[in-house]
Amino acid sequence: MNKTTCFHCGDECASTIIQLEEKSFCCFGCKTVYELFSENDLACYYDMETSPGAIPKEIAGKYDFLSQQNIIDKLLEFNDDAMQIVTLYIPHIHCSSCIWILENLHKLSAEITASQVNFGKKTVRITYNATTFSLKEVVLLLSKIGYEPYISLEDYSTGKNKINRTLIYKLGIAGFAFGNVMFLSFPEYFQVNGFWIEQYKTLFRWLMFAFSLPVVFYAAQDYFISAYKGLREKLLNIDVPIALGILVLFVRSSVEIIFDLGTGFFDSLTGLVFFLLLGKFFQQKTYTFLSFERDYKSYFPIAVTKILKGKETPTQVYDIKKGDRLLIRNEELIPVDGILINGNASIDYSFVTGESETVQKQSGDKVFAGGKQTSGIIEIEAIKSVEQSYLTQLWSNDVFEKNKEESFTTLTNTISKHFTITVLSIAVLATSFWLIVDASKAMNVFTAVLIIACPCAIALAAPFTFGNLLRILGKLKFYVKNASVLEQLSSINTIIFDKTGTITSNKKSTANYEGEQLTTDESTLLKSTLRGSNHPLSRTLYDILDEQNIVTLDHFEEHIGKGMTASYHDNNIKVGAAKFVGFQDDSTILNTTVHISTNNAYKGKYTFYNSYRKGISKLFNNLKKNFDLAILSGDNEGERENLKKLLPAKTKLIFNQKPNDKLEYIDYHQKEGAKVLMVGDGLNDAGALAQSDVGIALSENVNVFSPACDAILDASKFDQLDQYINASKTAIKIIKWSFVLSFIYNSIGLYFAITGQLAPVIAAILMPLSSISIVLFTTLCTSILGRKLK
Repeated sequence: MNKTTCFHCGDECASTIIQLEEKSFCCFGCKTVYELFSENDLACYYDMETSPGAIPKEIAGKYDFLSQQNIIDKLLEFNDDAMQIVTLYIPHIHCSSCIWILENLHKLSAEITASQVNFGKKTVRITYNATTFSLKEVVLLLSKIGYEPYISLEDYSTGKNKINRTLIYKLGIAGFAFGNVMFLSFPEYFQVNGFWIEQYKTLFRWLMFAFSLPVVFYAAQDYFISAYKGLREKLLNIDVPIALGILVLFVRSSVEIIFDLGTGFFDSLTGLVFFLLLGKFFQQKTYTFLSFERDYKSYFPIAVTKILKGKETPTQVYDIKKGDRLLIRNEELIPVDGILINGNASIDYSFVTGESETVQKQSGDKVFAGGKQTSGIIEIEAIKSVEQSYLTQLWSNDVFEKNKEESFTTLTNTISKHFTITVLSIAVLATSFWLIVDASKAMNVFTAVLIIACPCAIALAAPFTFGNLLRILGKLKFYVKNASVLEQLSSINTIIFDKTGTITSNKKSTANYEGEQLTTDESTLLKSTLRGSNHPLSRTLYDILDEQNIVTLDHFEEHIGKGMTASYHDNNIKVGAAKFVGFQDDSTILNTTVHISTNNAYKGKYTFYNSYRKGISKLFNNLKKNFDLAILSGDNEGERENLKKLLPAKTKLIFNQKPNDKLEYIDYHQKEGAKVLMVGDGLNDAGALAQSDVGIALSENVNVFSPACDAILDASKFDQLDQYINASKTAIKIIKWSFVLSFIYNSIGLYFAITGQLAPVIAAILMPLSSISIVLFTTLCTSILGRKLK
């Protein structure tokens, strides 16, 4: 009798079969989901995998608790009343079709604006319109299509790590089975005859078979799943030879047991899986430690101005506590959730939501971490401390940043993509040879080759090298977003620097004023206007000017690359370039200047005398040996002669560059084949930093956090930039040496395996040991590299 399976979930239909469009469904829930997908042009979901869906459960009344505001507040990641963001754990995520439907939720409901799946963590991050859609409705929609989220009221802190003990369970089962199979194999090892042969041989062999079943079908399942998914996508990943080796051992051993041809290789099989999992456990623990140490110690060097007893003090964000009063300048990021105290807030939450529309807030309103103030100064009171994990998430959010890795092929992928084909070819050729010469050795040879040549060591070299180097560089105040940035940094051939605030030091610059004396009101207005800007010249001039009674401006606007306008009561002011304030500067002096006009009347200008950072000449001379160098400045050519004296010959000096000019300059050279590193201040240079292959923002004592950059360098370490670049190149050498070592012991192991001198169980022991040796080698080398950097 033919069984009828459900078109949606694949389960066997019971006595009641529901028909629709010549398709069978096991229940009305599956039928409803199919209708929902069809009505919204999502029926192609079923083309991705046979029966990919889950049976929707009856959930009426189950999520009534999501109507309680105190629970909603703890679940939400972001909430500005108009828009809300939540990250939900979806246990049923298991394949590409799951990702596809969950990232197309906006087609099922127009109120959902975006959804992003993290397949590894089985989570989906959903952004939706809170005015017309609720969190409860989001959860009900997910449940309706078979992706019911797991929500525990005991753990509704988003981002709290869920402990996954699956690997420990698998390791325990494999170890238990391996020990027992070895014990049961002793009579075979010692060739015990007589009573053993007559009474217990068959029983012991079947017990070994029984012990191997949970090892193959549970402990080793990840290797089979990974290999299957790779083959389905027509990719030979590194798990294919491992899965093939396990399968060959199991089938060969089972045949021998069933037909009483021999004892099989269950000891090798269980030992192989046990040592594979042991190596994976060691790798996981070690890498988790590296990641934790980096997350904990390499906090972003961003500071926010804290107001205490009327005094403004730059404070690192991780020192912010609940109740602290903070000053947020124009274009600064809000580092913590808070209550708006003073000022007119116009906040851009695009870093969080992907939506570029600004949100207006008034005194008493709540503001959220991740928003960028775009209209002058505001003062807020922190209502919670900073969570570093949240800032890390914000820095890595792809909704506002183009993915620079799309066209970048990692070193590991380049080398390993041909590895599996080579190993399989060697295994087939060696096995064919032994089938002709001595068939009894053929299966051992085939299995040993697949095991000993496992490419795990190759796969481990890059993540452990880069992971350890990320940790070391973080201690040295060079904060890199991720490992791929280090790999890209090692391949650059062109370095472009901004001038003001990058190669010049704000702390040592001086300025002379020429023009009409400013009145007390004008001086107060000027100081209050400068206070709202993060531009290096604004910060420098603000520090140079005498103390004034700071006032809350009625209006403030900053025009990037030009200047600022502000007003207070009946007075208005313009600060910036000569043309911007309405003055035609016919002076022959080419120093950097900031011009001022009040109430449409020109007043005068401040002329800056730059002080360049310590060690700049040595740094540029070291870099010139291996890189093309250029200075792109928004200032005039007043510093050209000074820079010619400081910098090596043939360094390109280009002035009067607007932010967009810098971006286009980089884009042009990239099209000519250049790999560009841009070093800038993170504000005017945001576009250039994003366009470059690697963008480094320099941090002084203000909040320069910019999601457009790939790394943040503490200004005090600017003269060591060449060492950090060289460190990334050395890391590539370490990885390549790891590949060489891996090749050497793979070649030695393959020799013994091909010649039939290596038992599979010995290969299973040597394979994880080789992986551990690579981890120790890369950790030792990067630690030595770190000591040299210090």
